[in-house]
Amino acid sequence: MRRVVFNQKGGVGKSSIVCNLAAISAAQGSKTLVVDLDPQGNSSLYLLSRNVVELKDTVADFFEQTMAFNLFNKKVDDFIHATRYPNLFVMPASPELEFLERKLEARHKIYKLRDALVKLGDVFDRIYIDTAPALNFYTRSALIAAQRCLIPFDCDDFSRQALYSILGEIQDLQEDHNKDLKVEGIVANQFQPRANLPTQIIESMKEEGLPVLPVRLNASVKMKESHQAHEPLIHFAPKHPLTQQFQELHTMLQGASVLSEA
Repeated sequence: MRRVVFNQKGGVGKSSIVCNLAAISAAQGSKTLVVDLDPQGNSSLYLLSRNVVELKDTVADFFEQTMAFNLFNKKVDDFIHATRYPNLFVMPASPELEFLERKLEARHKIYKLRDALVKLGDVFDRIYIDTAPALNFYTRSALIAAQRCLIPFDCDDFSRQALYSILGEIQDLQEDHNKDLKVEGIVANQFQPRANLPTQIIESMKEEGLPVLPVRLNASVKMKESHQAHEPLIHFAPKHPLTQQFQELHTMLQGASVLSEA
C-alpha cells in the first residue's frame, strides 16, 4: 500500500504522522518505507538522526538520475537507507530538490516516482510519502504515485477553508492522472479536547459531509520530545495516550485498506 500524507498548509503535522504511522507499521512486522519529498527533510532527520545535507544517495539523486542516460544507473534500492528500527527504511530528502524541480517539470518526469514505488511494492509492505506544504512537482508526483491520501487538519477556520481547495486539487488529479487514488479521510491533529472551538469545527465539517476520521490526535509536548530524541512515539513513549491514538489511527487505516482491496 502506497499512502501519501498531504496538505498545502504548513505546520499541520505531516511528517509526524508519516513517521509515527510508519514506525507502528514496522513495529508490527511490516517492511515499511518512508519517502521524504520535503526539502526540509524533517522525516529524514526524525528517523535517521542525521541532517539531510549530510546524506548521499537521496531522493534528489534518484530524480536527477532520471534526467540522464547512463549505462551504470543505480537501482532505486540504492537510494534507500535503513533506520535503527527493524523493518523501517527511508528514502531521504535533500535541499537539492528545490533546484531540480524546474528541470524535472520541463522534462515531464512526473511519473518517475510512481514507476519506482510500484517496483518497490514487491519489496515493501507499506510505503508512506511525506510532502512539502505546497502543491508542486513533488507533491503531484506523490499523489500520482499513491493509492491512498490522508489529509492532516489543524482545527482552525483558516485550515478549514483551505480544505476545499485541497480536495478540489486532489479530485482534478484523480480525474487526469490517478483514478486509483482514494482519499482516506481528514485527521484532526494537535487536537485540544477541552477547547470548544475545535470540537465545533469538527462537528460542522462532519455535518457538511467532509470525510473527517473519528480518531483525533491530541496536542502534546511528548511529540516535540519525540522529535528531539529522533525516536517515534511507539518506541519513545509506547504507553502515552497520543501513542495509543496513533495506533488506533493505524489500525483503522489498515482495516479500511483491506476492506477496499477485498
